[in-house]
Amino acid sequence: MAIHHELLQKTYRKTLTDMATINPYLNFNGNTEEAFDFYKSVFGGEYTMLIRFKDMPANSESPISESDADKIMHIALPVGNGNLLMATDFLESMGHKMTEGNRYSVSISAGSLAEAEKLYLGLSKDGQVELPLAESSWGSYFAMFKDKFGIQWMVDFDPKYLG
Repeated sequence: MAIHHELLQKTYRKTLTDMATINPYLNFNGNTEEAFDFYKSVFGGEYTMLIRFKDMPANSESPISESDADKIMHIALPVGNGNLLMATDFLESMGHKMTEGNRYSVSISAGSLAEAEKLYLGLSKDGQVELPLAESSWGSYFAMFKDKFGIQWMVDFDPKYLG
């Protein structure tokens, strides 16, 4: 699942404040591109990122099938002032199963590592951690988890956007 969100921080644009920004992150069953073409027709603007699974480095533990190669790994559309609507395609071939309750995540882009740690520790308390907050292969600090109420969260801090 982490590969779905590996480039999340690439869509993050540092705001003038040190406060976290919160953006919805949606999951689709193979029709992300269709959904986002629709959202783009409503909201306007241009994608700040569109990455297909075939664009990702090969992973021998989770190879991407030919039928999944053109599906969306990560897409971001600016909506309003500083907000992003983001999404991915769930791949059943990688063991992902769409169920009610996992159609979305709340993504938080923290303004500092201390804020990311505070948010991660607070929100994940008594929850279920999928990826603990740690430095990622792409250079940001990233975590994925469900809180104790079953809400899925992603916390990200990218030191490259400090100004």
